[in-house]
Amino acid sequence: MQTLTQDAAMDRPKAAPVPDDDQLIRTAAKLTRDLGTAKPGVYWADLLLSTGIGYSALALAILAAPLGVKLAAGLASVLALYRALSFIHELTHLKPGAVPGFRTGWNLLVGVPMLVPSFMYEGVHNLHHARTRYGTAEDPEYLPLALMKPWTVALFLLASALAPVALLLRYAVLAPLSALVPPLRRVVVERYSALAIDPAFRRKPPEGKAKQDWLLWEAVACLWAWALIAAGFLATGAFVTFLLVTSGVAVLNQLRTLVAHLWENEGEPISIAEQYLDSVNVPPPGLLPALWAPVGLRYHALHHLLPGLPYHALGEAHRRLAAEMPMTSAFHRANYRGMSGLLIRLFGGIAPATGR
Repeated sequence: MQTLTQDAAMDRPKAAPVPDDDQLIRTAAKLTRDLGTAKPGVYWADLLLSTGIGYSALALAILAAPLGVKLAAGLASVLALYRALSFIHELTHLKPGAVPGFRTGWNLLVGVPMLVPSFMYEGVHNLHHARTRYGTAEDPEYLPLALMKPWTVALFLLASALAPVALLLRYAVLAPLSALVPPLRRVVVERYSALAIDPAFRRKPPEGKAKQDWLLWEAVACLWAWALIAAGFLATGAFVTFLLVTSGVAVLNQLRTLVAHLWENEGEPISIAEQYLDSVNVPPPGLLPALWAPVGLRYHALHHLLPGLPYHALGEAHRRLAAEMPMTSAFHRANYRGMSGLLIRLFGGIAPATGR
């Protein structure tokens, strides 16, 4: 059954009733019971291929002389490394031991080189999926962007462009200093150790094994940050290219984040179906979402409905539900064609009446 896309139906009421809440949840669970097992071979092959292409293209962007080749290689590097980086989302949902060694491998191949070790997302993203936290002041990954001033969205994008410099400062300077100054350490843990959207979010200090892992990867990232800065003095062009590519990755991720939800919730707890409708799927036949919403992120609404499914199962899960659920179901109302229509919707709805 062909899925309904909503770009042509922008007049959907924000508070539309969702009477099939229980039906949607039950049907989704029933139809996908056999899809919940992660396939280690898929994870490793995808990660290794993505990082291989990403770093090879980065090397070409650094070494190539013709500007056109540099730009093409830089773009390829951004897309491939963005895909590799997106596995940090999978790490927060994978069951322990589901893909042996993957967390360590990802940190060594991607997390540390790009200065976003997995602890910056682990223990944070799960709060976004808590049923009573989503879209509230206790959700670190949510702001009512559709109800805010346009400059807040512009600032949202600008901050991402500067993220590589901020991360260098965080790991090369703040990490070692905070190890010596306890009050600074508290600030670094609370405010500069989470990939969060809400600037008011304050992270709690890690405990037990999580604390040990945090300190390990933070130390490795600190050493890498020093190495990058030293390399910058020896090979400034290569260093600048690296910063530009990682900045491109951060901006692309931020653009994808802007269209991952409708950002219309004003802070009250909402039902699972309402959370689903405030989230976005961009299913096939569109091809571009595979590039800007990789590793299952094109099925973001479905992921909120079934957060335990591995990314490689989401396409099949979506096909099964699309065939089973009637066209009047809330399931079809979360499907959109692409980024442009969603950005138009977001900017068209910014601060419509609240003046925020």
